[in-house]
Formats: sequence, structure tokens, C-alpha cells
Amino acid sequence: MSPSSPSSTPSPSELRIHPNDPPPEGDAGASAAKDPERYWLEHVYQGGSRQLTVRAVIAGMLIGAVMCLSNLYVILKTGWSLGVTITACILAYAVFGTLRSLRLLKKDFTDLENNAMGSVASAAGYMTGGGNMAAVPALLMLTGTLPSSGWLMVWFAVISALGVFAAIPIKRQLINIEALPFPTGTATAETIRALHGHGETARRKSRLLGGAGLVGALLVLIRDARFPWLTNIPEKVSLPFTILGKKASDWSLSLSFSLLLVGAGALVSFKTGWSMLLGAVLTYGFLAPEMVSRGVIPEVKYAAINTWMVWTGSALLVSSGLLSFAFQWRSVVRSFKALRGLFGGKDTNQEADPLAGIECPPAWFPIGFAILGPIAIFLMVYLFQIPWWAGVLAMPLAVVMGVIASRVTGETDTTPTKALGPVTQLIFGGLAPGNIPANVMSANATGGVGLHSADLLTDLKSGWLLGANPRQQFVAQLFGVVAGAAVVVPVFNLLVPSADMLGTEEFPVPASMVWAGVSKLLATGVSALHPTARVGALCGASLGIILVLLERWAPKKAKAWVPSAAGFGLAIVIPAASSIAFFIGAALAEALRRAKPRVADDVVLPVSSGFIAGESLLGIAIAMAKAFGVMGK
Repeated sequence: MSPSSPSSTPSPSELRIHPNDPPPEGDAGASAAKDPERYWLEHVYQGGSRQLTVRAVIAGMLIGAVMCLSNLYVILKTGWSLGVTITACILAYAVFGTLRSLRLLKKDFTDLENNAMGSVASAAGYMTGGGNMAAVPALLMLTGTLPSSGWLMVWFAVISALGVFAAIPIKRQLINIEALPFPTGTATAETIRALHGHGETARRKSRLLGGAGLVGALLVLIRDARFPWLTNIPEKVSLPFTILGKKASDWSLSLSFSLLLVGAGALVSFKTGWSMLLGAVLTYGFLAPEMVSRGVIPEVKYAAINTWMVWTGSALLVSSGLLSFAFQWRSVVRSFKALRGLFGGKDTNQEADPLAGIECPPAWFPIGFAILGPIAIFLMVYLFQIPWWAGVLAMPLAVVMGVIASRVTGETDTTPTKALGPVTQLIFGGLAPGNIPANVMSANATGGVGLHSADLLTDLKSGWLLGANPRQQFVAQLFGVVAGAAVVVPVFNLLVPSADMLGTEEFPVPASMVWAGVSKLLATGVSALHPTARVGALCGASLGIILVLLERWAPKKAKAWVPSAAGFGLAIVIPAASSIAFFIGAALAEALRRAKPRVADDVVLPVSSGFIAGESLLGIAIAMAKAFGVMGK
């Protein structure tokens, strides 16, 4: 995206140069290429602007709590959580704009206040994700009981806060240096710019955002709303062929009527898009039918296919993520240099760090885990009867999963907790066979850490593009964690008073059914895993390593044809329809960039952001209307 250049007097936000743009000509461009962090500090950072204000925190906690409730209902129905941050920013801007027009507020709600508010709201709204509302219903189904509301609130808050701390040592590498796209974070920054911008460029992008938002909202209205006078369109349309006598949609090979997925696809790289399409075609068009024909997969349904495929996809994501992280050892060493300060030493290079007073100190990561880690282990032992040694093992494993989840989210905009959770279940299934609470809740720990680590980095991507203070966004996330934990548990207990409510037509909880099935499968240990699944896991792990090595060492011309390990692995564990929608978005954006690069520079981000915002905003409203009986189900 190029900097704004309005003919009228520009605002400070319009003068800022995006840190991930191609560097301009001259000395400034060379500085940006050689030292992106110092360049960001000098040209983008807004140190004196209002950011984490009291009103931003309160608004974020309130909006985040409402969206957490709607996400709770949606995930019980569908297994998915809807987008939070962009919707929250639009709602906050509308509310504060109305209050300002009524002269109930003296000061404008700034773009960085909105960004900080979004960090609070996203931490609260995503409390349903990361395995939280997959593991807890699964535990209820398997054991018939749960800890008290108070203890569950503490559990969710501690695990989520650990995820926030886990993001600290990898933030600068993934965002400042590698500039991973984090599509939702990029879309959030673009949305905030359009809402708060001035001049013709901002107005044009705002109109594009608003128009795309209306289109996205209209689509979800005619798809999901239930009115007597409205004829709904289907959620998906099957591709026109059959496999083994079953229509393509039975294998999840469909075209999805979701502009949210298309918009997210437009914000990832084209390489990630075609890698996801390739993974979906190979998985659901060839491998799954072969396993069905052999009787390994019992039926042609996504849940049954995913129960087998999850081992291959998980292994690929884990091996590629760990190897990619290993290649970043210099960044890891730099992140942990501040540990010397805990023992009285002083890092002589700290003064040369241009962002030392702005970024979260690396020492906050070990300090946070030193404080919260023992609390988490105590909760595992006390609430879920997990052996203390297993709780100790879960902590470093959660950090590893957080790193993997963050990188995959940065590349694909999808946090792979549904894939990484079963990996932990497999590990603890072997270490503590028959211990169902250990199997389920240890996976909840890793999933929660992974989700909130990726969530903070997504918000920090927005802050990086807008020139926000990352330390303040870190604090904002902790406020949101408290709000989300306080809301999600009592409402879940209200909606689901007993295990009889789960697995029914009203609350099918598909994600929890998968977790419960995996736990039952592993109750007798790893030996219960089907031999072909073990082979699939080995093949997935090998492929992940090969793709990372090819990406690193293949000839330059050949690298363009090496699939993205993150995109390919993710396509194995999500429905093919989602991967197809991602590819469509990525392909349309790439075609526009090649045909008319300047038009693409102005159009792709605001239109994609509008699709995401429109569908998520009205989707939440419709879900809430159905939940409260205002609309038929």
C-alpha cells in the first residue's frame, strides 16, 4: 500500500508511510531496507498520541464481552468463532462518533484509541476459541461434570494470559523483521485508517470499505436470516462431479457463499492461496477417497474424514513450524538475552536498541511464565487431576505450540488450534493413558496459549501499521482476558446446564465431538491410533520438513513453485470449501495486482476488509437474534 497523498492539508495519519511498503528511492529507502525498526520509529510511530485510555479499555471490555457471548453461541452451533477485532473497531467508531455528534464527548476517538480498544475486545471475544469451548464441552460430555464457575474463570484467564506473554519473544521477528501479513491485523489497520482518515483518498477507501461491507452483510442476510418472506440461499454449492458415487459436497468440495473467506484469501499471498487449494484437492479429492475405499475412514462426512486427516495435517504443521523456528535461532537468542538482567547482569547492547523503550522487554516473557506457570500447573492438578509432571511438561509444549500457531496465523490468518490440540492429546494419551481430563485439558492449555499468542500478534500487526505503542497493546490484551473469562463461563453454564444438551440438534458442538472422539480413541494409549493414521502422521511430518528445506535452499526460480507448508498443512485439517474460498480471494487479488497494480493498491485492502467486517458484523447480529428467540432458527 502506498502512502496517502491528498490534495488538501493532510493529517498526521495520512503522512505516515506504511512500514511494510517497498522502500522509496534514496537514503530513506535504504534505511528502511536495512533497519526497518528504526525506520518505523522515525516515520510511523505516534508516540504522543492517545492510545490506551480509560474509555478505550471500558469500551473494549464491553464490546468484547458482547461479542464473546455471541461467539459462544455460534461455536456451540457450528464449531467456529466469528471475527472480532474489525467488528469491534467499527462498533466503537460508530458509538463514539454518535456521542461526539451529540456533544457528550469533548475529544475525538482517535485511531490509536480504536486500535487499543480492538486489542481489549479481541482478547475478550476470542475467549471461546483456542480450544476453550471445544475442551470444556468435551470434558463435560466425557465425565459429566465440570469445576465450579469461579475456578473455570481463573483457568481461562491464566491460560490466556500465558498466551499473551508467549507472544513477546517472537513479536519482533514475525512482525518487525519478516513482516508476515497477519491478514486480519492488516485488515483492521486498513479499516481504522478508513474510519478515521481525512482527505479524498481516505474518503474513497472509506466508501469502498462501506460498500463492500454492505455487500458482505447482504450476502449473510439472505443466507442466514430466517424470515417468512425471505428465501435463503444455501451456505455452499457442490462442485459438479462425484467421487465414489458421492457428490463433491459430501467430501466438502464446495463453493462457499462466504465473502469473509474470500476477503481473507485476498489478504494472504497468492502462494499461500494456491498451496491451500493444492492441499484441499489432494486431501479431499484423492487421499480421503482412497482411505474410504479401504475402509479406514468409515463414512463420507467431514467429521469422519477430519478425524483421520488431522494426524497428517497436524504433523505437517508441527514439523514445519518447529524447523522454521529452529532456523530463527538468532532471533531466539536475542529474545532471551534480557534474562541476564534477572541475575544482576546488564545487556550492553540494550542501549543501542531503538525500540528498547517501546517494545515489551524480553524479560517479561520468562517473568510472566515464572509467575503464571506454577498457577497453571496447580490448576491442572487441582481441577483436572493431571499429574504434576504432566502439568510441568505442558508449559514448554504450550510455548512451542504458541510459536507454531502464531506463524501459521501470520501466513494464513487461521490459527490451527484444531490441529495442534490433538497433537497434545496424542502426547498425553501416550504419557498418561486412560486419563481423560489430562488428555483434554492439556490440549486446552496448549490451544489457549496458541490462540492468545496469535491474537496479540494480530493486534500488534495493526499497531505496527498504525504506529501504536506495543507495550500498551500488551496491557490492553490483559484487560480483555479478564473481561472474556468473567463472561464466557457463567453464560456457558446457563446455556448448557448438563451434558444432555450437547451433541443435540440445538447444540451439536462439532469441535467438541472431535475432541471427545480423539480422547476416547487415545484412552488406551497411542497404540489405539489406526496404523494408517500413524503412517499419515509420519508422512505429514516428513513433508513439512521437506517443504521448509526446499523453501530455504531451492534455487530462486524454483522457490515460487514450492508450496507453503503452513497453507498446505492447514488445508488438510479444514473443509475443502474454506480452502477453495481462500484461493479464489488470493487469485482475484493477484490477478488485479498484475493487471492494474495501482488500482489493486487502492482497492484490495479496503474491499477485503469490508467483506470481512460486513459478514462478521451481521453474522453476529443474526446469531444473537436467533439465540434470544427474536428470529427463527
